[in-house]
Amino acid sequence: MHSEIKKAAQRSLKIEGNAILALSEQINNDFIFAVEKILVCSGRLVVTGIGKSAIIATKIVATLNSTGTPAVFMHAADAVHGDLGMIQQADIVLCISQSGNTPEIKLLLPMLRHAGNLLIGMTGDPDSYLATNSDLVILSTIEEEACPLKLAPTTSTAVQLALGDALAVCLLEQRGFTEKDFARYHPGGALGKRLYLRVDDLVRNNLQPQVPPTADLKQVIVSITTGRLGVTAVVDAGKLLGIITDGDVRRMLDKHTDLTGLTAAEVMSPQPRCILTGAYAVDALQLIRSFNITQLLVVDEQGLYKGVVHIHDLLKEGII
Repeated sequence: MHSEIKKAAQRSLKIEGNAILALSEQINNDFIFAVEKILVCSGRLVVTGIGKSAIIATKIVATLNSTGTPAVFMHAADAVHGDLGMIQQADIVLCISQSGNTPEIKLLLPMLRHAGNLLIGMTGDPDSYLATNSDLVILSTIEEEACPLKLAPTTSTAVQLALGDALAVCLLEQRGFTEKDFARYHPGGALGKRLYLRVDDLVRNNLQPQVPPTADLKQVIVSITTGRLGVTAVVDAGKLLGIITDGDVRRMLDKHTDLTGLTAAEVMSPQPRCILTGAYAVDALQLIRSFNITQLLVVDEQGLYKGVVHIHDLLKEGII
């Protein structure tokens, strides 16, 4: 039974994967023209479909919106019952139907053509009603569905989804869409925070434990304890000189029997791991991981001490 399940899964993935790879060789001028028309469109891309194609259409709309192309979804069945009103004069319409011959599509297309909007059809049949009545045609032709009954849309929807992604990727590249643009559309959740959260945002929520280089060991321990970050910075006139961790203190206690007269300058580790103000929090995470430490000191370009970023801050913000 296990081997049969594995074979069925592998067969499905191979059929869908091969269909997508084969489709990459069929990207034609209509696809290119579609990208160019959408790029200069002053309106939105209205994506419509019926059945499983409608579900794929909603995902394509979500991807387009998050990558800088304004898009809205319109269900083909609802369109003929009032939703056509959402289409504005400057909009472009992308209609998705694998067969291109469903009753809803045949009812919808004349209305779209009458409105005068540019119509892009995505269909697996180049001779279908959708293909012959569209201004531009993106072909999603497949040899077979992954479903062994050849009934459930499987390969066909995988191909539609891949074409939608290809369209979105082409558009974002042509727009010069950057990580900063992406962050603007994804401010929530861990993904957004990785793209916009900076160490300054974390430092302002923490105490800034510090001692002068002449501080005795008691002052050092008090600073580490009250700072609650397991560390204190050694600072002179704002300038960062070194770092003392709670581990440094324990090792010092093991090493010396007489602690009288020990100063922070003698206990500290000079040239501590630091990160500049303005750096992204995700960059702090990379440094923490690469050096296998739990915190970084934050300094400005003049080497002035600004605070501490702890691995717990990154955990709390969902960066890790």
